[in-house]
Amino acid sequence: MWAYESVFYQIYPLGFCGAPFENDGVLEHRIEKVNEWIPHIKKLGANAIYFSPVFESDTHGYNTRDYTKIDTRLGDNQDFKQVCDNLHKEGIRVVLDGVFNHVGRGFWAFQDVLQKRWDSPYRDWFHINFDGNSHYNDGLWYEGWEGNYDLVKLNLRNEEVIQHIFSAVKGWVEEFDIDGLRLDVAYCLDRDFLRRLRQFCNGLKPDFYLLGETLHGDYNQWANDDMCHSVTNYECYKGLHSSFNSMNMFEIVHSLLRQFGPENWTLYKGKHLLSFVDNHDVSRIASILNNEKHLPLIYALSFGMPGIPCVYYGSEWGAKADKREGDPALRACFAEPQENELTEWIRKLAVAKKESKALNYGAFRSVVLTNKQCIFERKVDDERVLVAINADGEDYTAHFDAGCGTAVDLITGQTHDFGGGSTLPAYSAYFWKMEH
Repeated sequence: MWAYESVFYQIYPLGFCGAPFENDGVLEHRIEKVNEWIPHIKKLGANAIYFSPVFESDTHGYNTRDYTKIDTRLGDNQDFKQVCDNLHKEGIRVVLDGVFNHVGRGFWAFQDVLQKRWDSPYRDWFHINFDGNSHYNDGLWYEGWEGNYDLVKLNLRNEEVIQHIFSAVKGWVEEFDIDGLRLDVAYCLDRDFLRRLRQFCNGLKPDFYLLGETLHGDYNQWANDDMCHSVTNYECYKGLHSSFNSMNMFEIVHSLLRQFGPENWTLYKGKHLLSFVDNHDVSRIASILNNEKHLPLIYALSFGMPGIPCVYYGSEWGAKADKREGDPALRACFAEPQENELTEWIRKLAVAKKESKALNYGAFRSVVLTNKQCIFERKVDDERVLVAINADGEDYTAHFDAGCGTAVDLITGQTHDFGGGSTLPAYSAYFWKMEH
C-alpha cells in the first residue's frame, strides 16, 4: 500500500484559501492557490496530500450541502480537477475528507424534508421525529451529531443514502482521480456501512486508501481488513507533546510498546496508524511545547515511530495558534509558504522516512529509556535503524550493545562509531542505520 511509504501534508482548504466562514454563494477561484504551493510541498518531501472538506457546505466544510460540487468559495470542479492533476504530475497522491456521518442543514435532501415534511421522499434519509421540535424551531426533531444540530445525522442504514454516497465517491475518482479518503468521525459511522464502503472502494481503484478518524478505544475496531487501512493515532498525539513538556519519555515509549512492541499482546503490530503532532482541530504544536528547542525533536519522534507521518500546513515553519482562540485561528490563511531551519529538518526527516524500509515497516523495540532520552529500534528483515532522541539541555552518553560497530545517520549522512558509548548532544535526534 502506497500510503504506508508516504509522508502526508494536510491542508484545510477553506482556511488555507482565506474563504469567508459563511457560504456567501459567490464563486471565487481560491483553490488555485494550492498550485502555487506545490513546489513547497514537494520540496518538503511530502508525497501525499490530505484535503479537509472541499465540497459545498454551509460554513466550515463539515456541514455538507452537496457531495458533487466543489464549494463555491473555493472555485468550481474544473479548478479542483486542475489542482489534482498538477499534484499527480508531481507524484503527490490526493486524499479527500469523506464526511458521511452527517450533512448540513443546507443539504438538498434535508431542505426537501423541511419543506414537504411527511411527503418528502427523503424523510427516511435522516433520524426524524415529526412529533418533536428542534433548536431551530423546525416543527420536527432530528438527530444531530453529538448534539450539534447544524450537523444533521444521516441514516446510514438507508440504502438510498448509501448509494448516494457511493455514487459521489465514484464521481470523485472519475473526475478528480483521488487516491483515498479520510473518513470524518469514523468512530461514529455504522460498522456495516464501513464494511460496504471498503468493499466498494476496493473496486474503484487499486490501493484506494481509507483512513479513519478515531480518538480513543481499541483502534482494531476500525483498522482491519474489512474497514479502514489506517486510523488517526490520537493516543500517541497526546503522548508526544506530553512527554516533552513533562520531560518524561516513558509516556510516549510506553504507548508505543503497548501499540507496536515485541510482546504477543501488542495491539497494533504490523498496522500503520497516522502520526501527527497537530492538525486543524487542535492547537499548533509550536503553541503547545514549553521548550521551542523540542520542536525539531518531536517531529523526529513522529517520523521515527511506527506510522504514517502527517504535517499540517504552516506548522512546518513553526506557525503558532491556540485552540482557545477558536477554530479559525487554527485554520489560518498564509500568503505564501515559508522556509526555515525547521522546514529543512522536516524535509530531511521525510527523505529518511520514505527511503527506509525499516522506518516504513519495521518492528518496534525500546533500547534505552530515561526521563529525558530514548533510543528505540526499528527493524525489518536485515535492515535496522536506531532512533535516538535527547530532549535534555545537557549532553548524554548512552552505553548499550548496538550489535555493530558503526552506523550512518539517515538524516545527516554522517557515520557514527558506537565504540565507547554514544554521546547525544543536547536537544539532538538521530536515525542511525546500522551497518553490518
